[in-house]
Formats: sequence, C-alpha cells, structure tokens
Amino acid sequence: MRVLVAEDSALFREGLVRLLVDDGHTVRAVADAGELEAAVAEEVPDLVIADVRMPPTMTDDGAQAAGRLRAVHPALPILLLSQHVETRHAVDLVATGAFGYVLKDRVLHVDDFLDAVRRVGAGGSALDPVVVGALIRPSRVDDPLAALSAREREVLSLVAEGRSNTAVSAELVVAERTVETHMRSIFTKLGLVDSPDAHRRVQAVLAFLTR
Repeated sequence: MRVLVAEDSALFREGLVRLLVDDGHTVRAVADAGELEAAVAEEVPDLVIADVRMPPTMTDDGAQAAGRLRAVHPALPILLLSQHVETRHAVDLVATGAFGYVLKDRVLHVDDFLDAVRRVGAGGSALDPVVVGALIRPSRVDDPLAALSAREREVLSLVAEGRSNTAVSAELVVAERTVETHMRSIFTKLGLVDSPDAHRRVQAVLAFLTR
C-alpha cells in the first residue's frame, strides 16, 4: 500500500516509517496537519495514518484534518493514533468504515499494529480495545447498553474492534453459532436488527452507542 504518515514527533515518525517499509509498504511522511492535507491533494494514498494532536495548535489538528479529508475523499482509509483515549474523535468517523483508532502504545505490539494497518487499508475497522471500552461503557441510567448481558457486552467489545464472528469465537473459545446468537440478541436489544452485514453492523452499533 501507499501509506501517508502524519506525525510531528521525528523519532516516532521514523519508527512508524521503518515498520511500514519493512512490512512492504511505500511510505511518505509529513509533520503537521497542513502538510497532511497538501500531500493528499497532491496524491491520494491508499491509507492515511495520522496523530490526533499535531501542529499547528497541538490540540486536535490531526483529527480535524482527517475529518476534512474524509469529506473530500469518502473512501479514504484513515487510521488515527493518540496518546490518550479521546472518544470524541472517533464518533464522526467510526461509522463511515475504513477507519481505525489506535493508542500509540499499541504500536509497540508490532503484529497487532500491522494487522490494524492492513484491516483499515482494506476498508475494515480497527479500534483499540481501550477506545472500545470507553465507547460502550454505560454513562447514564437509561443507557441502552444496560439491557445487554455481560457476555453480550464482551462480544460487542470484540466485534467493535473490527473482529469477525470467527475471530470472536476463537477469542472466547465458543462456537461461531453462539457468537451469531449473541449478535442477534444484541441487535434486537439495540434496535439495530436491519444491519445488513458484519461490517455495517459494527458501524451501526458504534454510531448508536456514541450518539
């Protein structure tokens, strides 16, 4: 894949570039949000990997740039990196597909990180388990997630990370049919029974949970 990396820390940026090049990708790297948008305008990559916080303001410039890029290029795969969990940056993009949100610490787990890169680049989802946990944690008395059983919440967390039913069944050491049963129950309880396939169901669940 042609990957565009946007990261202001020179050391971290070079580390990402080395990992991606060693994995067989062609990589271009920039250091701020303005350069990110200019680079995409020059040549649309197969995947954008961007830090949430970058110059010029060092607040959420990377996430804001990602949102603008997605508005112009709806199919552009985007993987956001963050030092801390900031779920507001996942809300608008997570339901659009070809999106990932991973904590920077996850990059140290090279295989997991490269798996996230491949999944998002292929149009799938890749959400850090910590981010998923923050998204699905009930925050009010009337939270719809209160209707889910503990097992259903566990299944939902794994599916929200972008895992298939097969992967979930392997993780929980249960039959795939059991996972399918849990998912039918989850969608019934959340009013999302019309989701047509595995990818869209992840989008629909997260969109519902974060609105």
